[in-house]
Amino acid sequence: MTAPHARAVQPAAVLVGPPGCGKSTVGRLLAGRLGLRARDTDTDVETTAGKSVADIFLEDGEPVFRALEREAVTTALAVHDGVLALGGGAVLDEYTQAALEAYAAAGGQVVFLDVSLAHAAPRVGFNQSRPLLVGNPRARWQALMTERRPVYERLATLRVLTDARTPGQVADEIARALAPAPGAEQAPDPTTADDHPRSTE
Repeated sequence: MTAPHARAVQPAAVLVGPPGCGKSTVGRLLAGRLGLRARDTDTDVETTAGKSVADIFLEDGEPVFRALEREAVTTALAVHDGVLALGGGAVLDEYTQAALEAYAAAGGQVVFLDVSLAHAAPRVGFNQSRPLLVGNPRARWQALMTERRPVYERLATLRVLTDARTPGQVADEIARALAPAPGAEQAPDPTTADDHPRSTE
């Protein structure tokens, strides 16, 4: 598969991770700290479909949701210049993987918000709004995470553990990681350095 070409406009950061890691909340807080806009592809899908993610799964099926999700991710990566949060399973799509690899290769930051089951459970509540967790929610979450973790880790340029931390603390860590190194912008340009020998007088 050929990866999409790098784009001039890119998100400042793309957040990926499983249900309960805090992508949407951290995304909003991080966007606020950076003075940017937050965007969530699940929200984009719901807007396009005119119904909730849970209803799309129930009425139309997962393949329809994944097609809508792929389009939402592609569009957001192309036009959004703020902080972008992806749905937990978006990274399983091969085209989305290629798009994220191209984004990272062009200097973008793919942030994997990692979380353990013990800390994800109380955050998610494992309710009916998460269709892939219906049945035995904890077992389903663990199975999903086992499947997705290698992909999250491969695509990520930054991993942040969210266990026992507030969304604000996580957003602060990411903001620090995204900040340019002190003095980086003041580094001299080697192409304009003075090549003439200095006077010894």
